[in-house]
Amino acid sequence: MEKKIVNVQGMKCAHCKASVEAALMAIGGVSAAEADLEKKQVSVECADEVSQDAIVDAIEGAGRFYVE
Repeated sequence: MEKKIVNVQGMKCAHCKASVEAALMAIGGVSAAEADLEKKQVSVECADEVSQDAIVDAIEGAGRFYVE
């Protein structure tokens, strides 16, 4: 397992936070996802085989969010 921190722009409310977390939890191999609205970051705990591209695709596919 590894922990990845991703900078995310566009998260503004609790619904945004929940959408991003749910999208990440839907990825096989992700065991935890916690979005921080103030820091504009998401912490993802996942198996080593989960790619950065899969994480970015899930976040950007969840709404009007983009990864820096």
